[in-house]
Amino acid sequence: MRLRRKRRILRAVRKSQQLRRVQNQTNAIRPDDVLLVTTVRNEAVRMPYFLQYYRDLGVDHFLIIDNDSTDGLMDHLAGQPDISVWHTKGSYKSANFGVDWMNALKRRYAHGHWTLVVDPDEFFVYPFCDSRPLKALTGWLDNASIRSFSAMLLDMYPKGRLDEFPYREGQDPLEIASWFDAGNYTISKNLEYGNLWIQGGPRARKFFPDTPYRAPALNKIPLVKWDRNYAFVSSTHALLPRGLNLVYEEWGGEKASGVLLHTKFLDTFVHKAEEETRRKQHYAQSFEYAAYAAQLKDQPEFWCKWSEKYINWRQLEILGLMSKGNWA
Repeated sequence: MRLRRKRRILRAVRKSQQLRRVQNQTNAIRPDDVLLVTTVRNEAVRMPYFLQYYRDLGVDHFLIIDNDSTDGLMDHLAGQPDISVWHTKGSYKSANFGVDWMNALKRRYAHGHWTLVVDPDEFFVYPFCDSRPLKALTGWLDNASIRSFSAMLLDMYPKGRLDEFPYREGQDPLEIASWFDAGNYTISKNLEYGNLWIQGGPRARKFFPDTPYRAPALNKIPLVKWDRNYAFVSSTHALLPRGLNLVYEEWGGEKASGVLLHTKFLDTFVHKAEEETRRKQHYAQSFEYAAYAAQLKDQPEFWCKWSEKYINWRQLEILGLMSKGNWA
């Protein structure tokens, strides 16, 4: 595992040569700042609310990799003092689906910082997030000598067809995609990396009913007290060193955890699925996106009689989808 980690870091350093600095404000980063790292492509319509949400949560600086967007994203990000931007025309797939690029930036700029790694359609929810800023959580994690924090990916969807609810730039996507599956999840342990493996939810029942094992993984570790010798292996599903993946109690009890509200399923997603199917830049030749595109043409409804409408983090804790652990 140590050799594998070194290879990942060397790979990241090599792939960093594909990144061109567009806006470098990293000299403004202070020692106790919380950072956010993301890779985006053609997400200009989502960016205003995404940035607002995470600023309100307590993120101090954004490190954004633009993978050759054509929708004016770069113009939107320009000049914002808490954002640093890199551009690349490189292959998302050959960069381990963006992981190599992000590992490179974190190695250079995030050492010693609590760092969030999320997609522009993911919104981090943690215990007491309605009353305590992100630094309250990271301060508690520091005091407890905890270096990584997990969050289950929770797919959100509207009640009705996707095209019934046009998404407006700057809008809170949860105003549209406000429903989720409270159950219908499987969980197992990945023996190679020691992380949990969670599948299920609306994507499993809608797109992979006959092959649920091919449904996307929902386990993520998006918040890490970064060290330049760390490396994500597969998205934010697994990390090296291996001990960072032990975000759960093996022998009773439970550790604090959060949820990533995943707002992929807006009316904009039909075009996104078609584009990514053609590009074949995602895992397994974009098999997942091909499954989406094949069915989204008929505008399927995800809502069912077992769907729950999102209220707040306490609801998610009651349902067993996250936990405050021993954080009082």
